[in-house]
Amino acid sequence: MVRQALAGASDTPGYPLTAGTTQLRAAIAGWLARACRASGELGVLPTIGSKELVAWLPTLLGAGPGDKVVIPRICYPTYEVGVRLAGAEVIRADSLTAVGPERVKLVWINSPSNPTGRVLPAEHLRKVVAWARERDAIVVSDECYLSLGWESEPVSVLADEVTGGDYTGVLAVHSLSKRSNLAGYRAGFVGGDPALIGELLAVRKHAGMIPPAPVQAAMVAALEDETHVAEQRARYAARRDTLRAALLKAGFELSHSEAGLYLWATRGEDCWQTVDRLAQRGILAAPGAFYGPAAAQHVRVALTATDERVAAAADRLAAGL
Repeated sequence: MVRQALAGASDTPGYPLTAGTTQLRAAIAGWLARACRASGELGVLPTIGSKELVAWLPTLLGAGPGDKVVIPRICYPTYEVGVRLAGAEVIRADSLTAVGPERVKLVWINSPSNPTGRVLPAEHLRKVVAWARERDAIVVSDECYLSLGWESEPVSVLADEVTGGDYTGVLAVHSLSKRSNLAGYRAGFVGGDPALIGELLAVRKHAGMIPPAPVQAAMVAALEDETHVAEQRARYAARRDTLRAALLKAGFELSHSEAGLYLWATRGEDCWQTVDRLAQRGILAAPGAFYGPAAAQHVRVALTATDERVAAAADRLAAGL
């Protein structure tokens, strides 16, 4: 269905709209209202996947030397890369009370988390938004795994129970890479504060940050259908059950991992030693060191291999490390 929409829009010799077609803007807003329980008037903007937005957002929002950006202690490396591209300073903190009197430009939150799978409750999100508004800081929530809750239900920063329909200073980043398996399409979007969305649109027009028209048509098809999402969730759930049981039997402990596409596992040893043990058995995992100093004893095990490869990994884990 998505591929048909992409092919059907292939005859598009004109320049695409940076703001997205009318149909795409409506599809994004409708999905945010349904999936994120957001009842207010949202600004929305399609992006070339979510990674480019994560990397360039501090720059696009005017962060620079002398500014400070808060990122989670354990997180996707591109948050830090984006701050450094802007010339700003990184503060790693999970509790904003630890930030102290620092003047902060932007706060990144990520729920469900990559790599840990941790889900932040609505109460926590409300406190972050309130803290940031008191300091005139922007809150950006990376919610690319929102559709993949397993043991707890993820909550969007745009949800009425968090922001009450007032999105001032708040943005949420989403991706179709995970929800709809469209990583190769580079299809993402951001929603929230209409004024901030307007600023991003003005800059992105001149920077050429425009999703291709066929991809925009494919995004509409993906956002208006939930059947394919449910089918893939079932596949991921089965893989998760297989890998979770195998890792626990092999002596791993799992931290968080209540949502997302990963299991956050540890054997209580240096992550590179764990990576080496797994690699000797033909199993590839990401070392926790990639995600911050606090993750040095964990590895990230993905649910994204084929069913056959996941079963093979489980068999190899059963043979022992």
